[in-house]
Amino acid sequence: MAVILGTGIYVPGDPIDNTTIKQLTGIEFDTEKLEQVIGIKTRHIARLQGIKETTLDFAEQASCNAIKEAGLEHDAIDAFIVATDTPEYISPATAIMLQGRLQKSQQYHRAFDVGASCASFVTAFDLACRLVDTDPDVNYVLVVGVYNMPAYVRDGDAFGWSLFADGAGAMVLGKSQSETVSRYVGGKFVADGTQWDYVGVYAGGTKKPVTHELLNAGTYGLELLQRLPGDRNIKLWPPLIQSLCERWSVTLSEVQAFVLTQINRSVIEEVMKILGEPIAKAPMVMDRFGYTGSACVPIAFHEAVHNGQIIRGKPVVFCASGAGLAVGANLFIY
Repeated sequence: MAVILGTGIYVPGDPIDNTTIKQLTGIEFDTEKLEQVIGIKTRHIARLQGIKETTLDFAEQASCNAIKEAGLEHDAIDAFIVATDTPEYISPATAIMLQGRLQKSQQYHRAFDVGASCASFVTAFDLACRLVDTDPDVNYVLVVGVYNMPAYVRDGDAFGWSLFADGAGAMVLGKSQSETVSRYVGGKFVADGTQWDYVGVYAGGTKKPVTHELLNAGTYGLELLQRLPGDRNIKLWPPLIQSLCERWSVTLSEVQAFVLTQINRSVIEEVMKILGEPIAKAPMVMDRFGYTGSACVPIAFHEAVHNGQIIRGKPVVFCASGAGLAVGANLFIY
């Protein structure tokens, strides 16, 4: 059965507070709302600090930290999965390049990306655990959630600059020993592709190649085509989590932590009220890291493990939403 052997995170540069982000970008926003409702006070952004690092660099640093914590050498990893919607390139896959960075040679290993917007990590985590559980030739899997959305934010975009941040969270999964209770229990997912036209990076693919006309019109990079419903996650997360736990006969009270997409503190508070569980069970790190998309769940999990909020042998739930629409939840015994 799959067990988490080590975790690691990476964020570039120094933390940037809300006053400084306004000065660096020339934008204005409601600081009180961002800090008191959304919950973001600082974030890390390579682009604004002149740091020449991008998605692959973030993933590499977090991966090295996770592999070290797992007590392994880089060559021990049998599969590399990168979860992101901000890849290093459209092609080749970021995971393939990550394998090259870490192992520096051709290996009989697999490497691929998972793209499900900000639900990429929970989707990849499910796949990684199933790979460990079902393939006898796969002993260790590296799964990385990484985000570099500030690379796509246009000048003057107050929505983009105030919310989005850089970061990566990595996990090394391995086969559990017979004496441990740690295991992956299951996952549950929702997809609704009719909601594709809310927010995303629409330029750069085959439908909308980047042209001088697009650049001049400013219709590139991160685009908010429609306002996202403010209560969407409040409506989506509780029934998904409840259904997942009921499927595997785990009560909500048994779950020691609900690690949720770190985009809005007030939403997480409302979801926990609906679930009837104390807010202390929901680790939150957006105050320090901003919104890091597919990296936010593994970053929040890493922080909760290292501060003692999450301990071995008890159930944990991940739940994340992504544009498009994609939503996913995982249940496992840490």
